[in-house]
Amino acid sequence: MHTVWKGSISFGLVNIPIKLHTATENKDIKLRQLHKKCHSPINYKKVCADCEEEVKNEDIVKAYEYAKNKFVVLDAEDLEQLKKEQEDKAVEIIDFVKLEEIDPIYFEKSYFLAPDSGGGKAYGLLREGLLKAGKIGVAKIMIRSKEQLAIVRVYQTGLMMETIHFPDEVRKFEDVPNVPEGQEIVKKELDAALMLIDQLTTPFDPDKYQDEYRHALMDLIEKKKSGEEIVTASEKPKEASNVTDIMSALQASIDQTKKKKTPAKKKATTKTKKNA
Repeated sequence: MHTVWKGSISFGLVNIPIKLHTATENKDIKLRQLHKKCHSPINYKKVCADCEEEVKNEDIVKAYEYAKNKFVVLDAEDLEQLKKEQEDKAVEIIDFVKLEEIDPIYFEKSYFLAPDSGGGKAYGLLREGLLKAGKIGVAKIMIRSKEQLAIVRVYQTGLMMETIHFPDEVRKFEDVPNVPEGQEIVKKELDAALMLIDQLTTPFDPDKYQDEYRHALMDLIEKKKSGEEIVTASEKPKEASNVTDIMSALQASIDQTKKKKTPAKKKATTKTKKNA
């Protein structure tokens, strides 16, 4: 597994040399853009908006736009020095908190933590300590020129680090338009909603959920590769629903869920008894 970051993490005076490995991967299917006429790949060039010349990488500098078309140019040396100063610091666990105190909106990306040479004992100590205390560690880390807030937690038999957003990176919900307030809830509708939720409640099984679009797209690509003729079956238009109010919609959903959950064997047993 590829190492994306190497350094150390500390809590108190305990220092643990570690390696960071990306825990998840993007399975999106990347499609290239081709020229329709000859099916050659399309290339993109970096062109200066003012002199309309193609610009090479070595002629590009970074800058911050503090006002419209007004920039502060940042030297590569300054940025590199600033980055090195931050990266050289050990990742220090600042606080220990409970995982349930952090809203999922803050979570960003997951990394597996592995001990580096000589760090096994301290790694095991932190893992066991977090497990027994039922807590997670809050830390800061510099990854790819960006300081990240992160949490360290126990995952299966090891430790995981998850980068989380800083508070000012999370937008305010109050700015979301058209959110209803003070809606009067009818008890009968609430009871039906709770019944529907109860019927659809099940233990979480991640293997149950699949990216159906990605699988269908790969199937289409494989068929095209092998020269198969692609025929799409025409779907019958769905019948228009006569449900016009919330209560009717809830009841229809409950009835539909009951049908899905009724085992086939039970139906067969019932018919046998009637025939007897």
